[in-house]
Amino acid sequence: MFYYLNGVVAEMEANLAVIDCGGVGYACATTNYTLSQLKKGERAKLYTYMNVREDAVELFGFASQSELHSFKLLLGVSGVGPKAALSILSANTPANLAMAVVMGDEKALTAAPGIGKKIAQRIILELKDKLAKEQSSFSGDSGAILPVVVPDDKTREAGAALAVLGYSASEVAAALKGIDMDALPLEEIIRQALKRMVK
Repeated sequence: MFYYLNGVVAEMEANLAVIDCGGVGYACATTNYTLSQLKKGERAKLYTYMNVREDAVELFGFASQSELHSFKLLLGVSGVGPKAALSILSANTPANLAMAVVMGDEKALTAAPGIGKKIAQRIILELKDKLAKEQSSFSGDSGAILPVVVPDDKTREAGAALAVLGYSASEVAAALKGIDMDALPLEEIIRQALKRMVK
């Protein structure tokens, strides 16, 4: 329903930001990262997701499209609700989440409050499975980077991590073009590519 909110930050609490748009305050549940990007009294733009249940209507807001996309991706995992997804994204940036999935790093996910080993394993398994299904469609793209993890090949590992976040092979190829793969660590390569994608 709402794509984004663009207004003044009226209030900030733990995991909550209130954005004043034309005199109406929209309460957005959010992550620690998004809160760190906001300042009370200043304008902000939050990309939103509305969750409608029988007993409640909840609005979630994120400072970047990649964080919103990661939130939606986590909601697609069986057993992961909005509260758990927010917890994971408060403990991990989208780049770190992608890295955790590609590398099978359960500890990065269980660092989030309320996330146990079983749910962390399910997230990694289901998102890796999603990546595997997408790989067959990527293989037909001539000249595109195939998001397959190959040891010591940072281009392919970065491509795999970005594909986990739902970006197409052509988007990944464009975002990675020109980044110094030899000089930068994998996490920084992914971070820089994500910055390009959300511009």
